Amino acid sequence: MINKLVPENFIVPQKLETEIFRLRMLTTDDVEKDYEAVMSSRDHLLTLSGEDDEYAWPRKDMTIEENLKDLQRHQNEFLERTAFTYTVMSLDEKICLGCVYINISEKKNFDAEVYLWARASEIENGLEEILFETVKNWIKEDWPFEKVDYPQREIY
Repeated sequence: MINKLVPENFIVPQKLETEIFRLRMLTTDDVEKDYEAVMSSRDHLLTLSGEDDEYAWPRKDMTIEENLKDLQRHQNEFLERTAFTYTVMSLDEKICLGCVYINISEKKNFDAEVYLWARASEIENGLEEILFETVKNWIKEDWPFEKVDYPQREIY
């Protein structure tokens, strides 16, 4: 049996749009834009994960084909309702600005855990903090979770 993150009767939000960005389901069609955003933001992503270079994501030599496999997995999880990965796109859909991951929490007292990142070139513009506050409010208002963990952002 597949462990679903949300009940069957919950209508999963398809997108969230602000004046700055659009969140929508990450799909395999996004592979080139996602790969460019990930690889150009590698150093920033490593600081968020806290992992050393040997086991880090993304690896220096990660290929676009490996990224496509990751996107396929995320797309399948979304469709199976076991996890939800949203791409953060510019409103014109030309640039991937980051990602938001909504997962089943491994901690017993949390319903979900949310990770997110903004591309390195947008950090100075405050995009990551804006994204965090926007996503936090969205989760609170539009998702069926009682308690959400933001491992990179809030300590419980």
